[in-house]
Amino acid sequence: MKGVIEIENKYVPLWEKANLTLEEASMYFGIGQNKIRELTNSDDCPYVIWCGNKRLIKRRLFTEYLEKMYSI
Repeated sequence: MKGVIEIENKYVPLWEKANLTLEEASMYFGIGQNKIRELTNSDDCPYVIWCGNKRLIKRRLFTEYLEKMYSI
């Protein structure tokens, strides 16, 4: 089932998750993974949590950022 993550036989919809992986963010926002990677490459990006080499996108902050943008 796309857009839903299964945890212990329970499904967590993407719109309820606070942080998204690149793949999940790509599905949720309809933006390619490479473009999201490009937008989140800086170390001081306010809508990214770095967990080692893995980046998690803060869904709410990234949504607010996209709403303010004319083009990306």
